[in-house]
Amino acid sequence: MLFNSYEFLFAFLPLVLGLYYILRPRARVVMLTLASYLFYGWWDYRFCSLMLISTVIDYIAGGRIARAVDQQQKRPWVALSVCSNLALLGFFKYFDLLAGTMNYGLAALFPDAGWRIPLLHVVLPVGISFYTFQSMSYSIDIYRGEAKPARSFLDFACYVALFPQLIAGPIIRYRSLADQLVERTHTVDKFALGLALFVCGLSKKVLLADSVALLVPLAFDRAVAPDFVHAWTGALGYTMQIYFDFSGYSDMAVGLGLMLGFTFPQNFNSPYKAVSITDFWRRWHISLSTWLRDYLYIPLGGNRIGPSRTYVNLIVTMLLGGLWHGANWTFVLWGAFHGGLLAIERALGAGDAAYLRTARRASTFLLVVVGWVLFRAADAGEAGRVLAGMAGLHGWGGFDVAWSEGGALPFIGLFVTAALAFCAPNAWQVKWRFSAAQTAGLIALFLACTAAIMVNTSSPFLYFQF
Repeated sequence: MLFNSYEFLFAFLPLVLGLYYILRPRARVVMLTLASYLFYGWWDYRFCSLMLISTVIDYIAGGRIARAVDQQQKRPWVALSVCSNLALLGFFKYFDLLAGTMNYGLAALFPDAGWRIPLLHVVLPVGISFYTFQSMSYSIDIYRGEAKPARSFLDFACYVALFPQLIAGPIIRYRSLADQLVERTHTVDKFALGLALFVCGLSKKVLLADSVALLVPLAFDRAVAPDFVHAWTGALGYTMQIYFDFSGYSDMAVGLGLMLGFTFPQNFNSPYKAVSITDFWRRWHISLSTWLRDYLYIPLGGNRIGPSRTYVNLIVTMLLGGLWHGANWTFVLWGAFHGGLLAIERALGAGDAAYLRTARRASTFLLVVVGWVLFRAADAGEAGRVLAGMAGLHGWGGFDVAWSEGGALPFIGLFVTAALAFCAPNAWQVKWRFSAAQTAGLIALFLACTAAIMVNTSSPFLYFQF
């Protein structure tokens, strides 16, 4: 089920909110858990069993870890939690990638051998990357002494399956939600703020991201190599699409959480205003960045073992962070690209002189755009063609050709989204006083979104595929 669908907006959400506010507090947890499984099973009910398996294993492991008297007794249970989640994620997300890579190696080494590993073409369960990371962090935090076990299986099941952030985050630690599962505050102001964030997020997705998405094929998925104008237009279109699509989802998730009394962490903070790649990763997908830092980078040694090891740790963390996004070597290249940039920045340092900030912001943005080409490309060959086009190696082209292919509306959308990305305040920074003007503006935005959904039908969020 999509947040930007009529089923969700006019059936599922009103029903859930209505039931939530007429039920007693404990019954609300039951209802939210069942509603979340219904929400998740809307695509394919069979995948609910995978989420339930992960939930049961981690709940049992967390309880056993909490009752263990020493580290030796704790280790097998935390290993069970981590290995079972990674096994689920690895099979459903990476089996074909590993099998295909091994087949390529076998063909190169033994060209006459007829035996190959069969590709299973396993369907990727939506959101599996998010809920496995979230569920796994529960047992790890208990092992570290940073969280207490859930008071009941129902609380933990609700935490894992909670529908606002189930499919695409933010990735929330159990310790930050544990007390809220027991008791939450509900006020008119909190609900109104949640509603405002939800409408803003919906607008980002439907009115902005989906409009500039029409420019992306100018650079990608083409039979011919794009020229300079087409390559840059498509790359910039994707840069704006992925930001407004994903940050829109996060705003909607946080808004839905507020309407249900939960406070979720911020997941984006104007990332295209970053003055370095390090700063970018403090602003982009913050919940994943902190997860990778706390559960991968720091355990690898962080920056405690010397400069050379720090650079290696940064690159390895980003390599695995890239692979987390998808079963394609282009994601690994994207992770290596960002990991290398982080290592270079750490080695060179960065000045904070005010007069350099504009140049640093511009150069950071250009590097991020190059990275998004690797992220979006279907394979390394397509990434190379687009990057070559951006360098002018396939001719320069002209805006009249690109305009005729893309249409006027997407180009207008590109300028609007760029202006908002660089100049507009973050939705979290707006002082929502809910005056008549603000209320009228939110109503107008919602009506525009529903009209756009009617015309264009609902399109999935980009991060659903990860």
